[in-house]
Amino acid sequence: MNQAPSRTAGQYLQDMLSRLLQQIGLLAGGAVVFAGLVLFAGLSLVGAIIGFAALLAGIALLPSQASSPSDPDAAASPLPLDMPASTVAIFADALIEPCLVLDRRRIVLHANLAARQEYPGVSTGNPISFSMRNPDLVRAIDVAMRTGRTSSIELHETVPSQTWHKVVVAPLNRPGLDWLSDEDRQLLVTFQSLTELKQVEALRSDFIANASHELRTPLASLRGFIDTLLGPAAKDTAAREKFLGIMQGQAERMSKLIDDLLSLSRIEMHQHVRPTGSIDLAALLREVREGLMTQAKAAEIDIRLHLFAGSSTTIGDRGQLYEVFENLLDNAIKYGAGGRFVDVSLEPAGRTGFQHLVTVIDYGQGVEPEHVPRLTERFYRIDADASRKKKGTGLGLAIVKHIVNRHRGQLSIKSKPGEGMRVEVLLP
Repeated sequence: MNQAPSRTAGQYLQDMLSRLLQQIGLLAGGAVVFAGLVLFAGLSLVGAIIGFAALLAGIALLPSQASSPSDPDAAASPLPLDMPASTVAIFADALIEPCLVLDRRRIVLHANLAARQEYPGVSTGNPISFSMRNPDLVRAIDVAMRTGRTSSIELHETVPSQTWHKVVVAPLNRPGLDWLSDEDRQLLVTFQSLTELKQVEALRSDFIANASHELRTPLASLRGFIDTLLGPAAKDTAAREKFLGIMQGQAERMSKLIDDLLSLSRIEMHQHVRPTGSIDLAALLREVREGLMTQAKAAEIDIRLHLFAGSSTTIGDRGQLYEVFENLLDNAIKYGAGGRFVDVSLEPAGRTGFQHLVTVIDYGQGVEPEHVPRLTERFYRIDADASRKKKGTGLGLAIVKHIVNRHRGQLSIKSKPGEGMRVEVLLP
């Protein structure tokens, strides 16, 4: 019963002796100072002894965990870091790129705003594999969880639009704890967008290939007419007027082709970025109809507009949606000239995930079913000569498809010979 106090007192005395030994240099310096004061400044020996004793007491009574600020070992030793979950969430929210925090069971503990916008299916409390099933991503998370080492992959998604991300899976190591034995270990998953870089590379090669192919014919025609006008037809007024008219048409075709190529490139560049503007679809369709009335009258076609009485507001890019319905109506007028009407309707979608359905129907000749799946391909034409005569570039429906995809919508085309064509656009 009496041993504990004696051991405590002994330990206390041992600590004081240890501190005195650690400061032996300071004590020696103090002794020299007090000796100098006695010899040269007239300090009494008793006063010197009292002062030195006070110095001893001060050093002996220093806190046991105090260390000298000049001690390089103490300055270099890191403070233990125990980052709470709330701190990790604050860090993730400060990032402008998507970021997820996972626990050892691969359950999402936190998703920052960018992650929730980019991957709306991800929800906290559920395993990451419930919403993101890409095998490479799951494998990278498993490797990082098993080894405690950072891993990275390139993630390519095709739905709802094509996106590329560099994904880095990094363990949040806590000092002093073994990764594999830490029951509270966490992973940080960050996504760096590579979409624009990939699209720029693809668009550059596609533009060169498509432009060179489509521009070759009109350029060859222009060169041939110019050579004729400079040679045999130099003084033939009638031939000159005829050839200049053809040359003007070819130049307009090239200009329209380049405009469509640039428009398609801009759309594809931002296809992964969802629009944020608010649009009244009913008003937009009325405006598109008015803009094409002259063309419709020339083709002896009546554009009939059917609008439901409810709200027709949606989120989207007004200029791009105008281009969608302008292209669809323009095609209906050009290729549906066998009928007397073109019907345009706006009604509730009645389908999960979509609010509005816009339908454009012509009553022309229609097309064979095998052509329908390829109508949205670039430069795909069923009858190339007829398309060129009607100043088509073969890019209209490709532009429509990419704009609808950017708006997270859905495009459907149905047609049979002799029954015209029906195009449906579903929008959220």
